[in-house]
Amino acid sequence: MLQGWRQACLKVFDRHQSYLPQACHARPWRSFSGSAICWAASNKKVIKMEDYPCEVIRNFSIIAHIDHGKSTLADRLLELTGTITKQERGTNQQVLDKLKVERERGITVKAQTASMFHDRGDTRFLLNLIDTPGHVDFSWEVARSLAACQGALLLVDASQGVQAQSISVFHVAKEKGLTIIPVLNKIDLPAAQPEVVAKQMEATFGIDPADVIQISAKTGKGVEQVLHAIIERIPPPVGDPLDPLKAFLFDSSYDRYRGVISLMSIQGGILRKGDKIASCFTRKKYEVTELGIMHPEEVPTDCLRPGQVGFVACSMKESSEAHIGDTFYRVGHPVEPMPGFKPAKAMVYAGVYPVDSNDFLKLEESIKRLSLTDRSVEVTRETSSALGQGCRLGFLGTLHMDVFRQRLEDEYNADVIITAPTVPYKVLHRNGKDSIVSNPTDFPEPADFASGGRAKAVQEPIVKASIIVPEKYFSAMMELVFEHRGTDLDWHPLDVSGDASGDGRVLMSATLPLAEIVTDFFDKLKSRSSGFASFDYEDAGYQTSDMRKMTFLLNGKPVDALALIVHADKADAVGRHWVEKLFKVIPRQLFEIPIQAAIGGKIIARRTLSAMRADVTAGLYGGHYERKLKHLQNQKESKRKMKRVGQVDLPQEAFFDLLKK
Repeated sequence: MLQGWRQACLKVFDRHQSYLPQACHARPWRSFSGSAICWAASNKKVIKMEDYPCEVIRNFSIIAHIDHGKSTLADRLLELTGTITKQERGTNQQVLDKLKVERERGITVKAQTASMFHDRGDTRFLLNLIDTPGHVDFSWEVARSLAACQGALLLVDASQGVQAQSISVFHVAKEKGLTIIPVLNKIDLPAAQPEVVAKQMEATFGIDPADVIQISAKTGKGVEQVLHAIIERIPPPVGDPLDPLKAFLFDSSYDRYRGVISLMSIQGGILRKGDKIASCFTRKKYEVTELGIMHPEEVPTDCLRPGQVGFVACSMKESSEAHIGDTFYRVGHPVEPMPGFKPAKAMVYAGVYPVDSNDFLKLEESIKRLSLTDRSVEVTRETSSALGQGCRLGFLGTLHMDVFRQRLEDEYNADVIITAPTVPYKVLHRNGKDSIVSNPTDFPEPADFASGGRAKAVQEPIVKASIIVPEKYFSAMMELVFEHRGTDLDWHPLDVSGDASGDGRVLMSATLPLAEIVTDFFDKLKSRSSGFASFDYEDAGYQTSDMRKMTFLLNGKPVDALALIVHADKADAVGRHWVEKLFKVIPRQLFEIPIQAAIGGKIIARRTLSAMRADVTAGLYGGHYERKLKHLQNQKESKRKMKRVGQVDLPQEAFFDLLKK
């Protein structure tokens, strides 16, 4: 029986061995990873990168306002070039949106790269597409993507027209010298107005309407023209394979087994597996263990040549070593580093704490792992007397903060409490120095600004905001801007010819404090414009402002996790609002609790939470009234003592109810 079992096993082994290519027979079969690679190699054609010089390469990106169809157009381009299999209608949806939060919300958060091959005539072209996010919070992702491109598709919705982020990304692409191909999407919608929107693009961008390509990415109509325009209009990259190696790092991700995976654009020379490379920024040396292209998943190749974009794994352990904008060269052959671009600057800060304080170490590890794939997040550890240990995180905006929170919950099953978002303030000291304060607990007290104090003034960050809105909502937008301390308001008609019906659109620009935007400004903007307004902003530096630190007292003791930084004009309203919220969520105690909002030593709002009372006279029947009065006096005295020594611990559930939207 044992001999028969051996014969059966040998037959199965021989049958599987016959399926493998000849190159794989020499490999030892104990190398399971090697056998898997060989099996994949038998089904995939080897890509020879030598066949693709700079003349047949086109590096381009898709830029647009949020929800204008970037990911859908990317799907159609991948189908037309045969990169992904064309299946039933609606099957391939947002192939490059790989995160769960991207698919649930229908937005692009992380820029993705895909290499496509397209035959035109006798020439086979290599098209490198970089899909970009559309929301203003992720403008840093757009800047990174455009750094590796020579052209961009400017996508505009034919039913919504030119919007705020469309203008912003257009100017970013123009500053980098990219060739712009205007594309009008969603022409199949009943509300589409392609001729009107083309005139808007001419008035706003100076684009000839004859150059605009009208498509429907959903149905695939006109997408073939986009492929032809990419080949004809976008210039090829410039590079010589005989030059010393120069590779530009424009993105990175983290793999738990291989370390940091870098996306590089080869500017000159040839990069091969086994090469020893070094960073111009850190001077650290690495050995290339794996490289290839994204097609759209990782496909290993033998080399990367000038003008090509691909992934490189070089045993880089820490994500902090992969500096965006860094230049890599072959060891022993240094090159002049390419001009990098400014790193991401956090605009919004918030504290993240576990609901159960015992889960802090698990939460900290989850945040570190998640920040490896999102380089724009700043992480520092902090401690709160009310919430325990947590982390102070810096984000690019409130949507970025919300997406990070959702990824923590989805990917790491974390239950977290996020404090109210704050912005970084600049405190000017009397000794001539200044410091950046992002945590309200570190903000100077009012006494520090008095004569002889250490602080002289406070500056808050401001932004240059752009709002595009229909004319009939213009007055409502003006009121909203002035309610949020807006200044320098300017506007001009966006459409070439408006009519009396108020259907024309207006481009408004104003200077707004960043602190006013990170709360509920965007929600009010959409509410007052019935969803038609679009909003974009850019950093405009700092300006001096009268900011105050507001603390909340429970039974006379401050709660540091609830501290806020508010403007002096809004201190009373904000104090009353938060005191009312605290009054609703704090559980009653056996003694009364005064809930107070204070700025320095001045109380600006107060509510008193009454005590729970036991009926101490329930067991008394008859007798003089002084008998009952004696029991009531004893109860009153006991509650006074309890209030003096009692502690009010705000439970985590109350914090969660208080700080959630």
